Amino acid sequence: MPALETPIGRSLGESHRSVQVPQGAGWLRKLGAFMGPGFLVAVGYMDPGNWATDIAGGSAFGYTLLSVILLSNLMAIVLQALAARLGIAAGLDLAQACRQHYRRPVAIVLWALAEIAIIACDLAEVLGTAIALQLLFDLPLVYGVCVTALDAFLILALQRFGFRKLEAFIVGLLAIIAGCFAYELFHAAPDFGAIAQGLIPTPGIVTDPGKLYLAIGILGATVMPHNLYLHSSIVQTRAFVVDDAGRREAIGLATVDSTIALALAFFINAAILILAAAVFHTAGRTDVAEIGDAHQLLAPMMGVGAASVVFAVALLASGQNSTVTGTLAGQIVMEGFLHIRLPLWLRRLVTRLLAIIPAVFVVGASGDSGATRLLVLSQVILSLQLPFAVVPLVGFTGRRDVMGAFVTPLWLRTTAWAIAAIIIALNATLLYGML
Repeated sequence: MPALETPIGRSLGESHRSVQVPQGAGWLRKLGAFMGPGFLVAVGYMDPGNWATDIAGGSAFGYTLLSVILLSNLMAIVLQALAARLGIAAGLDLAQACRQHYRRPVAIVLWALAEIAIIACDLAEVLGTAIALQLLFDLPLVYGVCVTALDAFLILALQRFGFRKLEAFIVGLLAIIAGCFAYELFHAAPDFGAIAQGLIPTPGIVTDPGKLYLAIGILGATVMPHNLYLHSSIVQTRAFVVDDAGRREAIGLATVDSTIALALAFFINAAILILAAAVFHTAGRTDVAEIGDAHQLLAPMMGVGAASVVFAVALLASGQNSTVTGTLAGQIVMEGFLHIRLPLWLRRLVTRLLAIIPAVFVVGASGDSGATRLLVLSQVILSLQLPFAVVPLVGFTGRRDVMGAFVTPLWLRTTAWAIAAIIIALNATLLYGML
């Protein structure tokens, strides 16, 4: 029997089915009601962790790693479609499904790994926001890291206005980020022929250890494990008709929503790498791997005075956006796996402190350069956690006892398992190289 008929509790109970979907309306009006969750998910695909890996990749290897961003984005579109499918068809988020269908010890291990992934993601947000504050206001990095503790209360203020307003806030910040990079690319005048060539994968990405390390960092920054938990929950904020026809329509609308949002994420991720390639790599500055160095060099090398300020504003918007979705993912994981409902302020503060402590230690010990290295490392940690979210997701959506009539068709199931195999193989290659 599908889990929707035997629920174990509402995911994000305070927002569950709180957004009305107009019945009897046209497809576009219904799509408008469904638009939102995909953009919350897309935030995780353009957080400050992406900046560190994309800048390093573009500076060192030019446009070569654009193919990794494209492939990662295509993987993300498939996996997020599966996450939405699970939430709508089974009425379970991924954490709830793991708790319901796995033995207790397995569920506890998966919960611990999900928490590690959320902390690693939060670490990137802490460092990204602190770096942006330093670039804009000359605030020392250690102080900026401490200031990010106040972000713990941003989610509380936003949720008071309802889930739809929260989504509007996220989309507004995404528009700022996209506008900033459109401005930067216009003045950088990149080589469009080289961009097209960079979208084609080359064997050197796997055989070159330096390229492989950054490629896996990009993969970890693009396909994020906590986003699979997040998406399977927030699609349930829509009050669609709960019958087979209503669920089928809802799955289609949610898939369109996430695909459009992830296309925007691809533009922003690609823009960061293209900017680094066009400005730094072509000028022979293959050593630019620090966000601070990129900010300092952009204006003089582009000949545009506002370039550095625009870059920092986009970084700050990115960090603030990510702090909202990270909070929601943490709440979903804890409630789904453990059925523990902590006050939101406490949940957010604990997660943020677990990210602040290593950030303060590393920045204090190795200075600003250590912050960017820690950013890249956090993305590699996220990539290593991916199989433990992807394998359960693909498994559940392929089970008729979980999904009922909406079990994934063979072609989609085969594609999803191939993506899982690629992720696991890349991670194994990275571990072998590190050892």
